[in-house]
Amino acid sequence: MAVKSAEFLLGAASIKQLPKSGLPEIALAGRSNVGKSSLLNKLTGRRSLARISGTPGKTRELNLYRIEQGLIIVDLPGYGFAKVPKSVRRKWGVLIESYLNERQELSGIVHLVDARHTPTREDAQMHEWIKYARVPALIAVTKIDKISRGKWASAAKTVRETLEPDAETPIILFSAETGEGVRGIWSWIREATGTRRA
Repeated sequence: MAVKSAEFLLGAASIKQLPKSGLPEIALAGRSNVGKSSLLNKLTGRRSLARISGTPGKTRELNLYRIEQGLIIVDLPGYGFAKVPKSVRRKWGVLIESYLNERQELSGIVHLVDARHTPTREDAQMHEWIKYARVPALIAVTKIDKISRGKWASAAKTVRETLEPDAETPIILFSAETGEGVRGIWSWIREATGTRRA
């Protein structure tokens, strides 16, 4: 999908600051430094729509991006390790939880996990919430360019066995370097935003 327009809307430290646009929202969830910003940039064909940092914990708010005037992608703060005080991490946790529980515009979640590692306890907890909340989800296994092609199937199998997603939750291998998986992710987003949560 060629994206003609993509723009940063705002960073919100509270869900009370979020606009009532009525547009469907797709949330990007994952550990710190898993590649959420890189995925967003690749999906939109922009090199710097979302700022990329090698330091975990740089995304500290709900960052909203409007795509093609008909979709909003929400980059959530990364969970897990971050070089910030525990009190700040707890605040992020409350922010993420309140968004996922209360935001009616939420139409789906792209849950990012790193291909190079077995999903963590925090990854498992996030996916348990996704299943409990019955929000449409896709698991994007990121950074596959960092492992050999021969290990791709094994990485996907490890993710499926560890997170135990529902049968309707696809697992897509993704690379921000090569663009692998972009078409599949866009196809899922189009389907998810056609079935808004009540």
